[in-house]
Amino acid sequence: MSATIEQQPQNQPAPQRPNTDPVLLLVVGIVVLLALGATLYLCVVHRSLAGPIGAVGGVASALAAAFGVALALRRR
Repeated sequence: MSATIEQQPQNQPAPQRPNTDPVLLLVVGIVVLLALGATLYLCVVHRSLAGPIGAVGGVASALAAAFGVALALRRR
């Protein structure tokens, strides 16, 4: 009695790249640029608020950079 087990090839789906919409990236970039531009404008116009607004703008720019890096790594 000979038992033969046939191995059937298993089809594994190819890994898919995450779908990051280019329009979404464009909108996020525009929003970040507008927010940083508004921060700069407020720092120039309202000198007394330049310290606090500059601090918030610095944190916002760091967060925007981290968000950009996260999106770039996600696209790989």
